[in-house]
Amino acid sequence: MNHPKITEQHHHRFAYVYLRQSTPGQVLHHQESTERQYALRAKAQELGWSEASIRTLDRDLGKSGAPMAMARREDFKTLVADVSMGQVGAVFALEASRLSRSDLDWHRLLELCALTKTLVIDEDGCYDPSDFNDGLLLGLKGTMAQAELHFLRTRLQGGKLNKAKKGELRFPLPVGLCFDDAGSTIQDPDEEVRGAVAFLFRLFRETGTAYAVVQGFAERGLLFPKRAYGGAWNGKLIWGRLTHSRVLGILKNPSYAGMYVFGRYQYRVQISAQGDVRKQMQAVAMPDWRVRLPDHHAGYITEEEFFANQERLQKNCTHGEESVLSGPAREGLALLQGLLLCGSCGRALTVRYTGNGGIYPVYLCNRLRREGLATKDCMSFRCDLVDPVITEEALQALQPAELELALGALRELETRDQAMMRQWQMRLERAEYEAALAERRYEEVDPSNRLVASTLERRWNDALLHVQDLKRQAAELQQQKGRVVTPEQKEKVLALARDLPRLWHAPTTQAKDRKRMLRLLIKDITVEKSMTPRQLLVHIRWQGGACSERVVPLPPKVADRLRYPDAIVERVRELAQSLPDAEIADQLNRGGHTSATSKPYSKSIVRWIRWRHQIPPATLKNPEELSVQQIAQKFGITTGVVYYWIKHRIVTARRLNDRTPYWITLKPADEQKLREWVRSSTRIPKVSQT
Repeated sequence: MNHPKITEQHHHRFAYVYLRQSTPGQVLHHQESTERQYALRAKAQELGWSEASIRTLDRDLGKSGAPMAMARREDFKTLVADVSMGQVGAVFALEASRLSRSDLDWHRLLELCALTKTLVIDEDGCYDPSDFNDGLLLGLKGTMAQAELHFLRTRLQGGKLNKAKKGELRFPLPVGLCFDDAGSTIQDPDEEVRGAVAFLFRLFRETGTAYAVVQGFAERGLLFPKRAYGGAWNGKLIWGRLTHSRVLGILKNPSYAGMYVFGRYQYRVQISAQGDVRKQMQAVAMPDWRVRLPDHHAGYITEEEFFANQERLQKNCTHGEESVLSGPAREGLALLQGLLLCGSCGRALTVRYTGNGGIYPVYLCNRLRREGLATKDCMSFRCDLVDPVITEEALQALQPAELELALGALRELETRDQAMMRQWQMRLERAEYEAALAERRYEEVDPSNRLVASTLERRWNDALLHVQDLKRQAAELQQQKGRVVTPEQKEKVLALARDLPRLWHAPTTQAKDRKRMLRLLIKDITVEKSMTPRQLLVHIRWQGGACSERVVPLPPKVADRLRYPDAIVERVRELAQSLPDAEIADQLNRGGHTSATSKPYSKSIVRWIRWRHQIPPATLKNPEELSVQQIAQKFGITTGVVYYWIKHRIVTARRLNDRTPYWITLKPADEQKLREWVRSSTRIPKVSQT
């Protein structure tokens, strides 16, 4: 069969038959479409191409024609490359949507076909893209193919949204929830599964962190279920260790609060660093959820508790804004970590552990300085200044309710023990059931079939060993954990709860537990720092809304602590008029005084006090004694000559210490002798006595 648009030039080049279907499911279930596409080879032969010149490109079967899937369509890349090199005479496709669902890819292929005189042939006819009318018609076909994809997507999404608004759109439910025969959402009929989910929420309610929930399950040796969807394990329960990601997924899932939601996640189109267009699943903020139906089914927690859990998880983020108070109680010594607010800038105070091994925690607010808005920190003070004050306030607030707290703590311990042991009991029941099932299977097998019987016997034996191992673990756990079962144990718990101060200060009480108790009572604490006088103004806001204030005096600065009082300075000034430094120190020590560092006074300390307050040393000069300057003036000589006389003991001189001046005693006979010496000597320099 000849066609007017097909020439010998086209027959000398290859004919490409391009096959594509969007998904593997279409390839598996819609085989008629695949057969129709393979049948295009026969059409190419009818139009004049030989069997050897026809190439079938079928590696793109099961791959989408959307722009994001362009990088995965290898045969389409081969087709475009060969067309651009002029090796293709005609491209056979069932319809335009088989080649591409993207206008960009479709028109790029048409442009290359027009430049290389390549024909495009489908079920409707033969087209020459270099011809204006054919190019226009092919362009319209590509646009209609993309519009068709849009219409299909809109219809499907509209139907899903309409069904979701009625709460009837079904999707895989999280563990602990399932569908009944009528299609309604109910709690899992398996009591062990329900108990595990309820125990998870209970632990988070007590501890406040997802990591603590994981640790609680691990310490108690409890497992957590996961329901498989699809494949050979469809619908089966798989028990394993609880992970942090599982806890977060369960806490953030509103289905456990009885809500039906649709639109929690959406695909976002992004361009990668390599220039590829990709779709990525991203979480949607709660106000932007498309459907949210409260009280849709029975949940494990209330809606209010769900929102409280989300707020607590948000506060637990350590990489968030420091202006937001953080909720998790950690192991550090700072009891008020996460509760303090700066009275200057309103941001939360952080904790810095200083000293060797971090034994000196400090509350610090330096946010404005780090942001360049201030030149110094807002405030910084030691934790041991404020923590005892807040502890005293909290214990006073709890004192009227000690008996009620004691009974509540007893009930809480009993309920926790019952829930934990109930989970172990159900785990043992499941293991015993599996052992009994293995026994029945072994008994029902034909004894002559030893190959199967030996395998079933080994499985039965393994199941019995697993039951014994679980019983041993349960017994060890029951002995290790301090359960409240006997009257003596109950009386101890009541006594401890009635004496809260002793329980608070007990060495066995961890800092994390003290912080949790404070968070149950106190919402936040605002601290203002005053320099005159040096004190902290502490404003406590309790959980019930009441407020109280305390004033905490600050210790003096190091310089102030080392500063000597005015009475000591005046006493040194008085004694320095007649006594040397060593005797002044003895006088102060005999008076019961100590230095600023609580040490006895010494000669060097007294000397430092005199230097700091400009107190001159004691002169202790006798009336008949003269100074070096007075002797030099008396004889009309320089002071150097006088020091020469003192050094060679020509005159009698004394001094208190190395830093005090000389005092010279001059007798009349010595004075006459020295005058004769000065008058007759030619080597002694003379000084005018005018």
